[in-house]
Amino acid sequence: MTLRHFRRDHITKPIHRWARGALPSLSETEAEALNAGEVWWEAELFSGNPDWRKLQQVDAPRLTDEEQAFIDGPCRKLCEMVDDWKVNRLTADLPGDAWQMMRDDGFFGMIIPKEYGGLGFSALAHSEVVRLISSRSLVAAVTVMVPNSLGPGELLMQFGTQAQKDHWLPRLADGTELPAFGLTSEEAGSDAAAMVDTGIVCEGEWEGKTVLGLRLNWSKRYITLSPVCTVLGLAFKMRDPDGLLGETEDIGITCALVPTHLDGVEIGRRHIPAGQMFQNGPTTGTDVFIPLDNIIGGSDYAGKGWMMLMSALAAGRGISLPSLSAAASALAAHTSGAYARVRQQFGIPVSKFGGVQESLARLAANAYALDAARQLTCVGLDEGRALAVISGIMKSNATYRMRDALNDAMDIHSGKAVIDGPNNYLSEIYKAVPIGITVEGANILTRSLIIFGQGSIRAHPHILDEMQSLEIEDGEESLDAFDRHFWAHVGHTTRTLFRALGRAWTHGLFAPAPKDTGAVRAIYRRMSRWSAAFALVSDFAFLTLGGGLKQREMISARLGDVLSELYFLSATLKRWEDEGCQEADLPLVRFTAETAFEKISKSLDLVLANLPARWAGWLLRAVTLPKWASRGPSDTLTEECADLISERTPTRERLSGALFHGCAGEGIVKLETAFDLVIDCAPLEKRLRKADMSQQQALDAGKITEAENDSLNAMKSAVQQVVAVDDFSRDELAAFFPGLKPSRPKRPAKASGKAAK
Repeated sequence: MTLRHFRRDHITKPIHRWARGALPSLSETEAEALNAGEVWWEAELFSGNPDWRKLQQVDAPRLTDEEQAFIDGPCRKLCEMVDDWKVNRLTADLPGDAWQMMRDDGFFGMIIPKEYGGLGFSALAHSEVVRLISSRSLVAAVTVMVPNSLGPGELLMQFGTQAQKDHWLPRLADGTELPAFGLTSEEAGSDAAAMVDTGIVCEGEWEGKTVLGLRLNWSKRYITLSPVCTVLGLAFKMRDPDGLLGETEDIGITCALVPTHLDGVEIGRRHIPAGQMFQNGPTTGTDVFIPLDNIIGGSDYAGKGWMMLMSALAAGRGISLPSLSAAASALAAHTSGAYARVRQQFGIPVSKFGGVQESLARLAANAYALDAARQLTCVGLDEGRALAVISGIMKSNATYRMRDALNDAMDIHSGKAVIDGPNNYLSEIYKAVPIGITVEGANILTRSLIIFGQGSIRAHPHILDEMQSLEIEDGEESLDAFDRHFWAHVGHTTRTLFRALGRAWTHGLFAPAPKDTGAVRAIYRRMSRWSAAFALVSDFAFLTLGGGLKQREMISARLGDVLSELYFLSATLKRWEDEGCQEADLPLVRFTAETAFEKISKSLDLVLANLPARWAGWLLRAVTLPKWASRGPSDTLTEECADLISERTPTRERLSGALFHGCAGEGIVKLETAFDLVIDCAPLEKRLRKADMSQQQALDAGKITEAENDSLNAMKSAVQQVVAVDDFSRDELAAFFPGLKPSRPKRPAKASGKAAK
């Protein structure tokens, strides 16, 4: 008997027996979710010892000339055509010429390959288009987003038959068909498996012939583009009670294409999501018949709808909402920096107030990190990867960061941002924040169940292999496979324990870092330190909780937070290097790092405080969390970051990425004008303060010229226009509120008593 056989039969065997009984088997839904997509950089972070060379070898984000021309041309032209203030209060829809332009210029077919008439754009170009449009109009952005995200187009490209692709993709690409996708219903929100919408296999009439098909009944809600769609992608539970297809009665979740002109389909009624008038509404179907050929992928994909949806989400969730969130965060940083600079209180710009600087620094660093993560994710998708875990990280964290950014922006703008009107550039996107947080998988569940729950199994170097070995029916084969993977896992955990111990107690001083990274090498080392701590704590969470970890959602959420912070910081470092290691941007990188380390430390502390196995918590605390803690950014670093967006700097321009060049709303144009004038006039104002003179006194004394006086007056006038807020007459309000009666005529003056006599 070899040593390995002795180990297997006398040590591994009882562990194997316990594990098979203790760990729940994967449900079909869970297995499909795990098999959808693949792992990438998150696997390195899970390893506890990231190979930083792999991150550095990822291509820098680059658009083709054709993609850049589309953004500079049709995309900016579309932005000039839309105004959310009018759409949300007057017309309840985009202008007709905007709809026509989106069809004519291929906005609805960005992801569809050129051979089918689409634009065939990269994920990065798709993201840049959505980002630019989002900076001008959320309604237009969502309208472009949906056909290019989770829906018929994506599903057809991945799973459609050749005949389906040949028929539907060209019609989707040129806008002849406008798609929507029906998934959510009253009974099934995040739990799509609970849907009660049905498709019963039966015979029916189709184009004058009797064919085998499905009798559909559904009731869906929250469906974007439903009121105007011509073809509905529908998810439903397929059943075959009469055995027309075989012995299986409950076939499972299936996706099919339903033309909305069919008898029994009802569309047209609208929801109003948080006051945003993009096309969204319910759809119902009563005894709607379609042939089996309308199942996406044909009959072979009957019952595989959940797998198809998870696979499609792996791409879409990583692009659309993160792009919108990046635009909103850039908007918040760009406008808040300018407004804080032009607005004065107590004789000084509010950008110099410490409390405001804290918000400005967060805005600047968040905009930098979020766009870095967006770009890195798009590059990964463009490599052909289905990034299921990273897409979950991006969707939830990007929309949470958008909310934080807009909260900071609202605080800085104060009353300016509270008063609605065409000059308020924050209120519409601020009101829409809950939409992004809710759709495409509610953030609460994504954070607490998906990121670590799915990521830990897929990205961990050994856990999925162990779980699959336990699923093997043959006992001996299962034991043999489990023995190999289990002891490889033990070796990995042992190495990770010593790495985590050494790196924690030396503050990462000797942890691995790429060569020639100069100013950020210490950040890489500290990331290696926290990666080891994360990997070790994750292993002990599995060891002590087993299958019960799924029910410990708060622990899972905090571990997911650690993974998310490590991913965003990785992207931040990658961006800094891809952009030529801009020295001016270094404070943003450091601020992002210090903030991330503070959050990671706090998350791990809470995990250890709440592990049911107290011995594990005490051990891990001694190994991974020495008494010194990460305190976050210093005040000096905070001031540096605040100045980067409240002064005229190259960093400020890099953060906004030309978003507001040529297609900004009137309110932002006024703000930009005032900002430039305030910066230009700063030396003049300094001269007046030094002379202790008013502007008029200085002019009379010859301390300033007439031209300089005119510049100061122009600056003050521009600032006044920015500080001013919108107001409306009663007649103007009647345009928004038809029930409001117009102004009553003024009463004539009463005659005096003497005249009355």
